[in-house]
Amino acid sequence: MLQNLKRLGGDSLLYALMNVGTKMIAFIMFPIYTYLLTLDEYAPVEIIDRWTSMLTFLVILGTDSALAFYYFEKKDKEERRSYIRNVMSIRLFMVLCLLLVTVIIGPFFADSLLKSEHGLYLLYLSIAILFFDTIAALVLTVLRYEFQTLKVVIITVLKMLLVAILSYLFLKFFARSVEGILYGRIISGILIVLLLAKPLAKFISFKFDRNILNDLLKYGLPLVPASLAFWVILNSSTFFLGYMKTSAEVSLYGSAAKFATLITLVTSGIQMAWRPYSMSLKDKPNNKETFSKVYLIILLMGTTGVLIVATIMPYVILLLEASYRSSYQYVALLSAATFLNFYYLIISVGIFFMKKTKIISYAFAGAAVINVILNIILIPSYSIWGVVASYLISYLAAIIYIFVKSQKLYYIPVSLWKMSALFFVMLVGTIGIVYVQEHALSPLYIVLAWVIYVATVGITRVDKDLRGTRNHETN
Repeated sequence: MLQNLKRLGGDSLLYALMNVGTKMIAFIMFPIYTYLLTLDEYAPVEIIDRWTSMLTFLVILGTDSALAFYYFEKKDKEERRSYIRNVMSIRLFMVLCLLLVTVIIGPFFADSLLKSEHGLYLLYLSIAILFFDTIAALVLTVLRYEFQTLKVVIITVLKMLLVAILSYLFLKFFARSVEGILYGRIISGILIVLLLAKPLAKFISFKFDRNILNDLLKYGLPLVPASLAFWVILNSSTFFLGYMKTSAEVSLYGSAAKFATLITLVTSGIQMAWRPYSMSLKDKPNNKETFSKVYLIILLMGTTGVLIVATIMPYVILLLEASYRSSYQYVALLSAATFLNFYYLIISVGIFFMKKTKIISYAFAGAAVINVILNIILIPSYSIWGVVASYLISYLAAIIYIFVKSQKLYYIPVSLWKMSALFFVMLVGTIGIVYVQEHALSPLYIVLAWVIYVATVGITRVDKDLRGTRNHETN
Protein backbone atom coordinates (compact mmCIF):
# COMPACT_ATOMS: atom_id res chain seq x y z
CA MET A 1 0.00 0.00 0.00
CA LEU A 2 2.84 2.39 0.86
CA GLN A 3 4.36 1.79 -2.56
CA ASN A 4 1.04 2.66 -4.23
CA LEU A 5 0.76 5.87 -2.21
CA LYS A 6 4.31 6.79 -3.17
CA ARG A 7 3.48 6.32 -6.84
CA LEU A 8 0.40 8.54 -6.53
CA GLY A 9 2.44 11.15 -4.67
CA GLY A 10 5.32 11.07 -7.14
CA ASP A 11 3.12 11.28 -10.23
CA SER A 12 0.97 13.96 -8.62
CA LEU A 13 4.07 16.03 -7.87
CA LEU A 14 5.26 15.84 -11.47
CA TYR A 15 1.82 16.74 -12.81
CA ALA A 16 1.58 19.57 -10.28
CA LEU A 17 4.93 20.94 -11.48
CA MET A 18 3.65 20.64 -15.05
CA ASN A 19 0.55 22.62 -14.21
CA VAL A 20 2.56 25.24 -12.33
CA GLY A 21 4.71 25.65 -15.43
CA THR A 22 1.84 25.90 -17.90
CA LYS A 23 -0.18 28.26 -15.72
CA MET A 24 2.83 30.49 -15.10
CA ILE A 25 3.40 30.73 -18.85
CA ALA A 26 -0.27 31.66 -19.32
CA PHE A 27 -0.11 34.29 -16.56
CA ILE A 28 3.04 35.81 -18.07
CA MET A 29 1.60 35.90 -21.59
CA PHE A 30 -1.74 37.46 -20.72
CA PRO A 31 -0.35 40.99 -20.04
CA ILE A 32 1.66 40.73 -23.28
CA TYR A 33 -1.47 39.87 -25.26
CA THR A 34 -3.35 42.77 -23.75
CA TYR A 35 -0.44 45.11 -24.55
CA LEU A 36 -0.48 44.05 -28.21
CA LEU A 37 -4.29 43.96 -28.56
CA THR A 38 -6.96 46.38 -27.36
CA LEU A 39 -9.78 45.17 -25.12
CA ASP A 40 -12.14 44.95 -28.10
CA GLU A 41 -9.54 43.08 -30.16
CA TYR A 42 -8.84 40.58 -27.39
CA ALA A 43 -12.51 39.87 -26.54
CA PRO A 44 -12.97 37.23 -29.30
CA VAL A 45 -10.18 35.14 -27.72
CA GLU A 46 -12.24 34.78 -24.53
CA ILE A 47 -15.31 33.78 -26.54
CA ILE A 48 -13.31 31.31 -28.66
CA ASP A 49 -11.93 29.72 -25.48
CA ARG A 50 -15.43 29.25 -24.04
CA TRP A 51 -16.67 27.94 -27.39
CA THR A 52 -13.86 25.40 -27.75
CA SER A 53 -14.21 24.25 -24.13
CA MET A 54 -17.82 23.29 -24.86
CA LEU A 55 -16.87 21.63 -28.16
CA THR A 56 -14.17 19.63 -26.37
CA PHE A 57 -16.84 18.06 -24.13
CA LEU A 58 -18.79 17.06 -27.24
CA VAL A 59 -15.73 15.64 -28.99
CA ILE A 60 -14.69 13.53 -26.01
CA LEU A 61 -18.24 12.14 -25.49
CA GLY A 62 -17.22 10.66 -22.16
CA THR A 63 -14.65 8.42 -23.83
CA ASP A 64 -11.91 9.61 -21.45
CA SER A 65 -13.57 7.84 -18.51
CA ALA A 66 -14.55 4.86 -20.66
CA LEU A 67 -11.01 4.40 -21.94
CA ALA A 68 -9.62 4.65 -18.39
CA PHE A 69 -11.89 1.80 -17.30
CA TYR A 70 -11.34 -0.56 -20.24
CA TYR A 71 -7.61 0.17 -20.58
CA PHE A 72 -7.00 -1.26 -17.13
CA GLU A 73 -9.66 -3.94 -17.37
CA LYS A 74 -8.23 -5.42 -20.58
CA LYS A 75 -4.92 -7.18 -20.05
CA ASP A 76 -4.14 -8.00 -23.69
CA LYS A 77 -1.97 -5.30 -25.29
CA GLU A 78 -3.58 -5.51 -28.73
CA GLU A 79 -7.07 -5.40 -27.25
CA ARG A 80 -6.11 -2.21 -25.40
CA ARG A 81 -4.91 -0.70 -28.67
CA SER A 82 -8.23 -1.55 -30.30
CA TYR A 83 -10.04 0.48 -27.65
CA ILE A 84 -7.62 3.38 -28.15
CA ARG A 85 -8.11 3.29 -31.95
CA ASN A 86 -11.87 3.34 -31.57
CA VAL A 87 -11.68 6.29 -29.18
CA MET A 88 -9.51 8.16 -31.70
CA SER A 89 -11.99 7.37 -34.48
CA ILE A 90 -14.94 8.57 -32.39
CA ARG A 91 -13.23 11.86 -31.54
CA LEU A 92 -12.07 12.62 -35.08
CA PHE A 93 -15.55 11.81 -36.37
CA MET A 94 -17.00 14.27 -33.85
CA VAL A 95 -14.54 16.98 -34.96
CA LEU A 96 -15.68 16.43 -38.55
CA CYS A 97 -19.34 16.69 -37.50
CA LEU A 98 -18.65 19.94 -35.62
CA LEU A 99 -16.87 21.35 -38.68
CA LEU A 100 -19.92 20.56 -40.81
CA VAL A 101 -22.22 22.18 -38.25
CA THR A 102 -20.00 25.28 -38.26
CA VAL A 103 -20.07 25.43 -42.05
CA ILE A 104 -23.87 25.17 -42.10
CA ILE A 105 -24.92 27.46 -39.26
CA GLY A 106 -21.75 29.48 -38.61
CA PRO A 107 -22.51 32.22 -41.18
CA PHE A 108 -25.73 33.09 -39.32
CA PHE A 109 -24.20 33.90 -35.94
CA ALA A 110 -20.38 34.00 -36.12
CA ASP A 111 -19.89 37.73 -36.66
CA SER A 112 -22.41 38.75 -34.00
CA LEU A 113 -21.16 36.16 -31.51
CA LEU A 114 -17.51 37.13 -31.87
CA LYS A 115 -18.19 40.80 -32.63
CA SER A 116 -15.75 40.60 -35.53
CA GLU A 117 -15.98 41.02 -39.28
CA HIS A 118 -14.06 37.76 -39.63
CA GLY A 119 -16.10 35.79 -37.11
CA LEU A 120 -16.70 32.76 -39.34
CA TYR A 121 -13.00 32.53 -40.20
CA LEU A 122 -12.17 32.59 -36.49
CA LEU A 123 -14.58 29.71 -35.89
CA TYR A 124 -12.85 27.71 -38.63
CA LEU A 125 -9.49 28.38 -37.00
CA SER A 126 -10.91 27.19 -33.68
CA ILE A 127 -11.96 23.89 -35.30
CA ALA A 128 -8.42 23.46 -36.67
CA ILE A 129 -7.04 23.97 -33.15
CA LEU A 130 -9.58 21.47 -31.83
CA PHE A 131 -8.48 18.90 -34.45
CA PHE A 132 -4.79 18.92 -33.52
CA ASP A 133 -5.48 19.18 -29.77
CA THR A 134 -7.82 16.17 -30.00
CA ILE A 135 -5.11 14.00 -31.52
CA ALA A 136 -2.39 15.09 -29.10
CA ALA A 137 -4.65 14.84 -26.04
CA LEU A 138 -5.48 11.17 -26.65
CA VAL A 139 -1.85 10.16 -27.16
CA LEU A 140 -0.85 11.99 -23.95
CA THR A 141 -3.73 10.28 -22.13
CA VAL A 142 -2.42 6.86 -23.15
CA LEU A 143 1.08 7.83 -22.03
CA ARG A 144 -0.43 8.76 -18.65
CA TYR A 145 -2.07 5.35 -18.40
CA GLU A 146 1.31 3.79 -19.15
CA PHE A 147 2.73 5.88 -16.29
CA GLN A 148 5.14 7.70 -18.62
CA THR A 149 4.62 10.72 -16.42
CA LEU A 150 7.84 12.58 -17.18
CA LYS A 151 7.26 12.40 -20.94
CA VAL A 152 3.71 13.73 -20.53
CA VAL A 153 4.97 16.61 -18.39
CA ILE A 154 7.74 17.59 -20.81
CA ILE A 155 5.52 17.52 -23.90
CA THR A 156 2.69 19.43 -22.22
CA VAL A 157 4.98 22.21 -20.99
CA LEU A 158 6.70 22.30 -24.39
CA LYS A 159 3.34 22.74 -26.09
CA MET A 160 2.45 25.68 -23.84
CA LEU A 161 5.83 27.28 -24.53
CA LEU A 162 5.34 26.86 -28.26
CA VAL A 163 1.87 28.43 -28.06
CA ALA A 164 3.25 31.40 -26.13
CA ILE A 165 6.30 31.97 -28.36
CA LEU A 166 4.56 31.43 -31.71
CA SER A 167 1.51 33.50 -30.73
CA TYR A 168 3.79 36.35 -29.67
CA LEU A 169 5.81 36.18 -32.91
CA PHE A 170 2.68 36.21 -35.05
CA LEU A 171 1.19 39.10 -33.08
CA LYS A 172 4.41 41.09 -33.16
CA PHE A 173 5.49 40.59 -36.76
CA PHE A 174 2.71 39.14 -38.92
CA ALA A 175 -0.88 39.55 -37.66
CA ARG A 176 -1.56 41.97 -34.81
CA SER A 177 -5.05 40.57 -34.31
CA VAL A 178 -6.83 37.59 -32.77
CA GLU A 179 -5.78 35.56 -35.79
CA GLY A 180 -2.15 35.88 -34.65
CA ILE A 181 -2.88 34.04 -31.39
CA LEU A 182 -4.90 31.35 -33.17
CA TYR A 183 -2.18 30.81 -35.82
CA GLY A 184 0.32 30.28 -33.02
CA ARG A 185 -1.94 27.69 -31.43
CA ILE A 186 -2.46 25.83 -34.71
CA ILE A 187 1.24 25.62 -35.58
CA SER A 188 2.15 24.52 -32.06
CA GLY A 189 -0.55 21.83 -32.32
CA ILE A 190 0.95 20.58 -35.59
CA LEU A 191 4.45 20.44 -34.10
CA ILE A 192 3.28 18.50 -31.04
CA VAL A 193 1.40 15.99 -33.23
CA LEU A 194 4.59 15.49 -35.26
CA LEU A 195 6.53 14.98 -32.03
CA LEU A 196 4.03 12.29 -31.01
CA ALA A 197 4.02 10.66 -34.45
CA LYS A 198 5.61 7.38 -33.31
CA PRO A 199 3.03 6.44 -30.64
CA LEU A 200 0.28 8.07 -32.72
CA ALA A 201 0.90 5.69 -35.63
CA LYS A 202 -0.29 2.81 -33.42
CA PHE A 203 -3.63 4.46 -32.68
CA ILE A 204 -4.79 5.90 -36.00
CA SER A 205 -7.59 3.89 -37.55
CA PHE A 206 -10.74 4.75 -39.45
CA LYS A 207 -12.55 1.53 -38.59
CA PHE A 208 -15.10 1.06 -35.84
CA ASP A 209 -15.43 -2.18 -33.91
CA ARG A 210 -19.12 -2.50 -33.09
CA ASN A 211 -18.62 -4.27 -29.77
CA ILE A 212 -15.89 -1.91 -28.60
CA LEU A 213 -17.88 1.09 -29.78
CA ASN A 214 -20.85 -0.15 -27.77
CA ASP A 215 -18.66 -0.56 -24.67
CA LEU A 216 -17.20 2.92 -24.98
CA LEU A 217 -20.44 4.76 -25.65
CA LYS A 218 -22.43 2.83 -23.08
CA TYR A 219 -19.88 3.81 -20.44
CA GLY A 220 -19.08 7.31 -21.67
CA LEU A 221 -22.27 8.84 -23.08
CA PRO A 222 -23.99 9.12 -19.68
CA LEU A 223 -21.14 11.44 -18.64
CA VAL A 224 -21.74 13.95 -21.47
CA PRO A 225 -24.62 15.73 -19.70
CA ALA A 226 -22.37 16.02 -16.65
CA SER A 227 -19.68 17.67 -18.78
CA LEU A 228 -22.17 20.12 -20.23
CA ALA A 229 -23.50 20.77 -16.74
CA PHE A 230 -19.93 21.61 -15.67
CA TRP A 231 -19.79 24.11 -18.50
CA VAL A 232 -23.05 25.72 -17.37
CA ILE A 233 -21.91 25.93 -13.73
CA LEU A 234 -18.54 27.45 -14.63
CA ASN A 235 -19.80 29.96 -17.19
CA SER A 236 -23.43 30.89 -16.54
CA SER A 237 -22.65 33.07 -13.50
CA THR A 238 -20.55 35.43 -15.60
CA PHE A 239 -23.39 35.93 -18.07
CA PHE A 240 -25.98 36.46 -15.32
CA LEU A 241 -23.69 38.90 -13.52
CA GLY A 242 -23.07 40.84 -16.73
CA TYR A 243 -26.78 41.00 -17.49
CA MET A 244 -27.98 41.92 -13.99
CA LYS A 245 -25.05 44.00 -12.74
CA THR A 246 -22.18 46.10 -14.09
CA SER A 247 -19.13 45.28 -16.16
CA ALA A 248 -16.96 46.33 -13.19
CA GLU A 249 -18.49 43.54 -11.08
CA VAL A 250 -17.90 41.09 -13.90
CA SER A 251 -14.22 42.10 -13.91
CA LEU A 252 -13.93 41.76 -10.14
CA TYR A 253 -15.51 38.30 -10.25
CA GLY A 254 -13.21 37.32 -13.12
CA SER A 255 -10.19 38.47 -11.14
CA ALA A 256 -11.28 36.45 -8.09
CA ALA A 257 -12.00 33.38 -10.24
CA LYS A 258 -8.52 33.53 -11.79
CA PHE A 259 -6.88 33.57 -8.36
CA ALA A 260 -9.22 30.80 -7.14
CA THR A 261 -8.03 28.50 -9.91
CA LEU A 262 -4.53 28.67 -8.46
CA ILE A 263 -5.59 25.89 -6.09
CA THR A 264 -5.64 23.66 -9.16
CA LEU A 265 -1.86 23.95 -9.28
CA VAL A 266 -2.00 21.21 -6.64
CA THR A 267 -5.29 19.45 -7.36
CA SER A 268 -4.83 19.13 -11.12
CA GLY A 269 -1.64 17.13 -10.61
CA ILE A 270 -3.50 14.69 -8.36
CA GLN A 271 -6.43 14.67 -10.78
CA MET A 272 -4.25 13.61 -13.72
CA ALA A 273 -2.58 10.89 -11.67
CA TRP A 274 -5.77 9.68 -9.97
CA ARG A 275 -7.60 7.95 -12.81
CA PRO A 276 -4.84 5.51 -13.84
CA TYR A 277 -3.83 5.10 -10.18
CA SER A 278 -7.34 4.29 -8.90
CA MET A 279 -8.14 2.00 -11.81
CA SER A 280 -4.89 0.10 -11.37
CA LEU A 281 -5.91 -0.63 -7.75
CA LYS A 282 -9.37 -1.87 -8.66
CA ASP A 283 -8.64 -5.57 -8.05
CA LYS A 284 -5.76 -5.24 -5.59
CA PRO A 285 -6.07 -6.51 -1.99
CA ASN A 286 -6.62 -3.88 0.73
CA ASN A 287 -7.44 -1.29 -1.91
CA LYS A 288 -10.37 0.03 0.16
CA GLU A 289 -8.02 0.86 3.04
CA THR A 290 -5.81 2.71 0.59
CA PHE A 291 -8.76 4.66 -0.82
CA SER A 292 -10.01 5.60 2.65
CA LYS A 293 -6.62 7.10 3.50
CA VAL A 294 -6.43 8.96 0.18
CA TYR A 295 -9.92 10.42 0.77
CA LEU A 296 -8.79 11.89 4.09
CA ILE A 297 -5.31 12.99 3.00
CA ILE A 298 -6.64 14.94 0.04
CA LEU A 299 -9.48 16.45 2.09
CA LEU A 300 -6.96 17.64 4.69
CA MET A 301 -4.78 19.11 1.96
CA GLY A 302 -7.75 20.87 0.37
CA THR A 303 -9.27 22.33 3.52
CA THR A 304 -5.86 23.50 4.77
CA GLY A 305 -5.14 25.02 1.37
CA VAL A 306 -8.39 27.02 1.36
CA LEU A 307 -7.64 28.43 4.82
CA ILE A 308 -4.15 29.40 3.66
CA VAL A 309 -5.64 31.16 0.63
CA ALA A 310 -8.07 33.07 2.88
CA THR A 311 -5.24 34.13 5.18
CA ILE A 312 -2.77 35.39 2.56
CA MET A 313 -5.07 36.83 -0.14
CA PRO A 314 -5.07 40.45 1.15
CA TYR A 315 -1.29 40.44 0.55
CA VAL A 316 -1.28 38.50 -2.73
CA ILE A 317 -3.92 40.81 -4.22
CA LEU A 318 -1.51 43.73 -3.95
CA LEU A 319 -0.03 42.46 -7.22
CA LEU A 320 -3.07 43.94 -8.97
CA GLU A 321 -4.09 47.52 -9.56
CA ALA A 322 -6.00 49.15 -6.72
CA SER A 323 -9.34 48.97 -8.52
CA TYR A 324 -9.15 45.17 -8.58
CA ARG A 325 -7.99 44.57 -5.02
CA SER A 326 -11.44 44.22 -3.44
CA SER A 327 -11.80 40.93 -5.35
CA TYR A 328 -9.58 39.20 -2.75
CA GLN A 329 -12.57 38.62 -0.44
CA TYR A 330 -14.22 36.18 -2.85
CA VAL A 331 -11.15 34.10 -3.68
CA ALA A 332 -11.07 31.67 -0.74
CA LEU A 333 -14.71 30.55 -1.01
CA LEU A 334 -14.36 30.23 -4.78
CA SER A 335 -11.26 28.11 -4.07
CA ALA A 336 -13.40 25.89 -1.82
CA ALA A 337 -15.87 25.38 -4.67
CA THR A 338 -13.00 24.72 -7.08
CA PHE A 339 -11.67 22.08 -4.67
CA LEU A 340 -15.09 20.38 -4.57
CA ASN A 341 -15.12 20.37 -8.37
CA PHE A 342 -11.97 18.25 -8.16
CA TYR A 343 -12.73 16.22 -5.02
CA TYR A 344 -15.79 14.49 -6.49
CA LEU A 345 -13.40 12.52 -8.73
CA ILE A 346 -11.63 11.16 -5.66
CA ILE A 347 -14.69 10.04 -3.69
CA SER A 348 -16.59 8.49 -6.63
CA VAL A 349 -14.48 5.36 -7.26
CA GLY A 350 -17.51 3.13 -6.68
CA ILE A 351 -19.45 4.81 -9.46
CA PHE A 352 -16.64 4.32 -11.97
CA PHE A 353 -15.81 0.78 -10.83
CA MET A 354 -19.45 -0.31 -11.12
CA LYS A 355 -19.92 1.57 -14.43
CA LYS A 356 -22.85 3.59 -13.04
CA THR A 357 -21.67 6.83 -14.63
CA LYS A 358 -25.21 8.12 -15.16
CA ILE A 359 -25.10 9.10 -11.47
CA ILE A 360 -22.44 11.72 -12.25
CA SER A 361 -24.63 13.23 -14.94
CA TYR A 362 -27.68 13.28 -12.66
CA ALA A 363 -25.65 14.95 -9.91
CA PHE A 364 -24.23 17.73 -12.03
CA ALA A 365 -27.35 18.25 -14.09
CA GLY A 366 -29.12 18.89 -10.79
CA ALA A 367 -26.24 21.11 -9.66
CA ALA A 368 -26.48 23.14 -12.87
CA VAL A 369 -30.19 23.70 -12.31
CA ILE A 370 -29.55 24.73 -8.68
CA ASN A 371 -26.77 27.06 -9.84
CA VAL A 372 -28.94 28.81 -12.44
CA ILE A 373 -31.88 29.21 -10.03
CA LEU A 374 -29.68 30.57 -7.26
CA ASN A 375 -27.98 32.98 -9.66
CA ILE A 376 -31.34 34.39 -10.68
CA ILE A 377 -32.47 34.73 -7.05
CA LEU A 378 -29.25 35.90 -5.37
CA ILE A 379 -27.37 38.07 -7.87
CA PRO A 380 -29.87 40.99 -7.93
CA SER A 381 -29.52 41.45 -4.15
CA TYR A 382 -26.04 40.14 -3.35
CA SER A 383 -24.12 40.63 -6.60
CA ILE A 384 -20.79 38.73 -6.55
CA TRP A 385 -21.54 37.15 -3.17
CA GLY A 386 -24.65 35.69 -4.80
CA VAL A 387 -22.46 34.13 -7.49
CA VAL A 388 -20.09 32.70 -4.86
CA ALA A 389 -22.99 31.23 -2.85
CA SER A 390 -24.56 29.73 -5.98
CA TYR A 391 -21.30 28.17 -7.04
CA LEU A 392 -20.52 26.68 -3.63
CA ILE A 393 -24.02 25.40 -2.81
CA SER A 394 -24.48 23.73 -6.21
CA TYR A 395 -21.17 21.86 -5.89
CA LEU A 396 -21.92 20.84 -2.30
CA ALA A 397 -25.25 19.35 -3.37
CA ALA A 398 -23.58 17.42 -6.20
CA ILE A 399 -20.70 16.03 -4.17
CA ILE A 400 -22.89 14.86 -1.26
CA TYR A 401 -25.17 13.03 -3.70
CA ILE A 402 -22.20 11.45 -5.51
CA PHE A 403 -20.51 10.33 -2.30
CA VAL A 404 -23.65 8.67 -0.90
CA LYS A 405 -24.34 6.85 -4.17
CA SER A 406 -20.73 5.75 -4.57
CA GLN A 407 -20.63 4.36 -1.04
CA LYS A 408 -23.73 2.27 -1.72
CA LEU A 409 -22.12 0.80 -4.83
CA TYR A 410 -18.63 0.24 -3.45
CA TYR A 411 -18.21 0.89 0.24
CA ILE A 412 -15.02 2.64 1.35
CA PRO A 413 -14.39 2.56 5.14
CA VAL A 414 -14.24 6.31 5.72
CA SER A 415 -16.30 8.40 8.13
CA LEU A 416 -18.76 10.81 6.52
CA TRP A 417 -19.19 12.78 9.73
CA LYS A 418 -15.45 13.34 10.08
CA MET A 419 -15.16 14.48 6.48
CA SER A 420 -18.16 16.78 6.89
CA ALA A 421 -16.81 18.24 10.15
CA LEU A 422 -13.46 19.07 8.57
CA PHE A 423 -15.03 20.72 5.55
CA PHE A 424 -17.67 22.77 7.34
CA VAL A 425 -15.29 23.96 10.09
CA MET A 426 -12.96 25.08 7.28
CA LEU A 427 -15.89 26.83 5.58
CA VAL A 428 -16.95 28.69 8.72
CA GLY A 429 -13.31 29.53 9.45
CA THR A 430 -12.84 30.92 5.94
CA ILE A 431 -15.94 33.12 6.23
CA GLY A 432 -14.70 34.31 9.62
CA ILE A 433 -11.23 35.16 8.29
CA VAL A 434 -12.68 37.17 5.41
CA TYR A 435 -15.02 38.99 7.81
CA VAL A 436 -12.07 39.88 10.07
CA GLN A 437 -10.08 41.16 7.10
CA GLU A 438 -12.96 43.21 5.68
CA HIS A 439 -13.70 44.86 9.03
CA ALA A 440 -10.05 45.33 10.03
CA LEU A 441 -10.49 43.37 13.26
CA SER A 442 -7.65 41.97 15.35
CA PRO A 443 -5.49 39.32 13.56
CA LEU A 444 -5.91 37.20 16.69
CA TYR A 445 -9.34 36.24 15.38
CA ILE A 446 -7.64 34.74 12.32
CA VAL A 447 -5.37 32.77 14.64
CA LEU A 448 -8.50 31.61 16.48
CA ALA A 449 -10.00 30.29 13.22
CA TRP A 450 -6.85 28.23 12.65
CA VAL A 451 -6.85 26.96 16.23
CA ILE A 452 -10.46 25.77 15.88
CA TYR A 453 -9.64 24.01 12.60
CA VAL A 454 -6.57 22.26 14.06
CA ALA A 455 -8.63 21.30 17.13
CA THR A 456 -11.27 19.77 14.84
CA VAL A 457 -8.56 17.66 13.17
CA GLY A 458 -7.52 16.49 16.64
CA ILE A 459 -11.03 15.86 17.95
CA THR A 460 -12.04 13.79 14.92
CA ARG A 461 -8.83 11.73 15.32
CA VAL A 462 -8.30 11.37 11.60
CA ASP A 463 -4.68 10.64 12.48
CA LYS A 464 -5.82 7.22 13.76
CA ASP A 465 -7.60 6.56 10.46
CA LEU A 466 -4.46 7.46 8.55
CA ARG A 467 -2.16 5.32 10.70
CA GLY A 468 -4.33 2.28 11.34
CA THR A 469 -5.21 -0.71 9.17
CA ARG A 470 -8.63 -2.11 9.90
CA ASN A 471 -10.76 -4.87 8.51
CA HIS A 472 -14.15 -3.65 7.36
CA GLU A 473 -17.12 -5.40 6.01
CA THR A 474 -17.59 -4.49 2.39
CA ASN A 475 -20.99 -3.71 1.02
